[in-house]
Amino acid sequence: MRISRGLWFSVTLAVIALAIFWVRISLQSRKETPAAKAIPDLSVTRPLNQPGGGAAPADAYEVYSALYQAPIDEPLVFAEDSITDIPQVNGSCLKPSTPQEREMTEAFEAANRQSHRWEQRFTIPQGYRLLKRSEAAEAQTCLETHGRDAARCEGYKQLRHVRFLGVPGFDRARTRALVSVIKMCGGFCGSGGIFAVEKAGGTWHRSEAADFTRECSWMY
Repeated sequence: MRISRGLWFSVTLAVIALAIFWVRISLQSRKETPAAKAIPDLSVTRPLNQPGGGAAPADAYEVYSALYQAPIDEPLVFAEDSITDIPQVNGSCLKPSTPQEREMTEAFEAANRQSHRWEQRFTIPQGYRLLKRSEAAEAQTCLETHGRDAARCEGYKQLRHVRFLGVPGFDRARTRALVSVIKMCGGFCGSGGIFAVEKAGGTWHRSEAADFTRECSWMY
């Protein structure tokens, strides 16, 4: 049986089309899923708490003093050196969505590039104690070992936490700020957070919870 030239041509075109279809399917199946964009390590690209920051700024004392006006049920102890952290939740736990929040974020990061030294300038009714770096490390060891070295830990036996404060990052109007408190009860024990505060009626207080800092609380 002879096949007409027209039929042969049609069959040939169909075979070529089918071949092209399968080649396309094969290529698509071999395509790799695009790699997720790497999140830069903030500790490398924008490190915090570097040495050499000098004395903490004067207006930072007013903020923290206002936050500790109500008494707490433990001795209030601060580390002399400012320390903070910005957890890397999807790049950063801070999620600014307004120009004011972006100002505060940038100011907070800039203020804490270097570690600063706190002085006895807080106005806190309960009173407080300020520990030098070596004392803060010793106090944390005593907390972690539950005062096993009685002689060494005598001065810290009433302690429950050592608090490390970050330097506030203010907006341009200086009526809102980001602050940070890390409460350590040992080398691998504690909690911390970054939260927003605002000045109203002449005093500072915590702002209402918002997405801006919602992911910036943590526990060790």
